[in-house]
Amino acid sequence: MNLKEIISYFKMENFDIRYVIRGLIDGSLSSLGVIIGASGGEVSIIIAAGIGGGVANGISNILGALTAERAILESIRASQEKVLLRKEGSLKSSTTYKDALNKTTVSGIWDGLSTIFGSIIPITPFLFLPKDLAIYSAIIITMAILFILGIFIGKMSRENILISGIKMALIGLIVALISFAIENML
Repeated sequence: MNLKEIISYFKMENFDIRYVIRGLIDGSLSSLGVIIGASGGEVSIIIAAGIGGGVANGISNILGALTAERAILESIRASQEKVLLRKEGSLKSSTTYKDALNKTTVSGIWDGLSTIFGSIIPITPFLFLPKDLAIYSAIIITMAILFILGIFIGKMSRENILISGIKMALIGLIVALISFAIENML
């Protein structure tokens, strides 16, 4: 699998929205926690901590998705080879295996990039607003993003979209409250 094969795999039929949703949720919530945890410092520290944490989280998600998904894929391949009485590794050259490997790679990349993007969202108020206002704006913006994602998730899962949106926004509020509690304890 080379870079050209991976890039050619970025087609709409191979796009898996769940990795984008997961990444946006992960990035925005973890960045919000970092921002609140660093809120006692200067704005430049808050921005650097938020961006640094978001990039590290995104890279971690790419690596985590690639290794975990690949382990599952290898386990399935080995089981199929055993059932088919094939030599170990013989299915690695199959189109099905290669497609699954490429999809795993692309999904992991989407997951990580979405995490990085999601982590930038709560940081943006610090670029334009005074620190105290930026903290509360970051919470509101994060809760709004989570609410919208909740509506989308509710629509996909055919659940009540309002309840789904409220649940996601409440998760953002809970993360903010826990982060403030931790920041005030230290």
